Amino acid sequence: MGHHHDHGHHHHGHSHSHNHFEETREGNKKGLIIALLITTGIMFLEFFGGLLTNSLALLSDSGHMLSDASSLFLSLIAIWFAAKPPSPNKSYGYYRFEILAALFNGVTLFVIAGFIVWEAYGRFFEPPTIASGTMMLIASIGLFANLISAWSLMRKGDVKNNVNLRSAYLHVLGDALGSVGAIAAGTLMLLFDWYIADPIISVLVALLILKSAWGVIKHSVHILMEGTPLTINQEEVKAALKEIDGVIDVHDLHIWTITSGLDSLSCHILIEDDKNSQEILQEAINKIKDTFKIEHTTIQIETSLIAHNELKV
Repeated sequence: MGHHHDHGHHHHGHSHSHNHFEETREGNKKGLIIALLITTGIMFLEFFGGLLTNSLALLSDSGHMLSDASSLFLSLIAIWFAAKPPSPNKSYGYYRFEILAALFNGVTLFVIAGFIVWEAYGRFFEPPTIASGTMMLIASIGLFANLISAWSLMRKGDVKNNVNLRSAYLHVLGDALGSVGAIAAGTLMLLFDWYIADPIISVLVALLILKSAWGVIKHSVHILMEGTPLTINQEEVKAALKEIDGVIDVHDLHIWTITSGLDSLSCHILIEDDKNSQEILQEAINKIKDTFKIEHTTIQIETSLIAHNELKV
């Protein structure tokens, strides 16, 4: 009694936004496949190149690439998982898997950065001699390939709003930085035999990787903790609902993200006893959809006759 659930499925706008969601997902998938193929190719090139030139910088970068290839692969699996339909015991489907993949990727970036710093620490005291010319050539090919990967993710996918795709994109950018670092270090070694440049630049790249990894981890944990989407102000939503004629109070308002680009809202609205609950419900649904772009709403309309216990959250 008093429960009016609406999921926006009978609205004309739903199929349009659903199609947009699917198109974005397809684009994300294409971008990831291109980036995965390129990254895997460069990984082998740098691995064998590192063995040829005795360059630990290239070998460690190929290790970095291996983790990137796995993270891109994980992001792809996440998108495939998210497309699986909901089941009775997973009513939201598998959308959250994308957020878990992003969190895992963020953590691996931290681990990689740690390894780079540890490796560099040893090299500060005894910088090894490196075939810098060949190393620079391979690093340049790596840089070019990474930029193509990053570009394909930017062009095909939604790097700005999809946290899973953004974590993959940051991995690729981290690689590009690694290649720039290797080229810079190679130049210094070639011109001045300054072999300590290799560990110095490695540490700088590691710090940049750490910064981006922290952003991805923070965002993923926020979503997993059912945090309010960063683009939405809960107080504004409450105020907008209270503006509706006949609404006395809005309580137990929750707004959360299921996966990137898919937000949900639930709340209780107390109305004046003589008002039409269905009209107010419809107005509330439209307002939330038009103003805040949230289509998955569950709203309970209550009059003064409804009594329920204080909810814990």
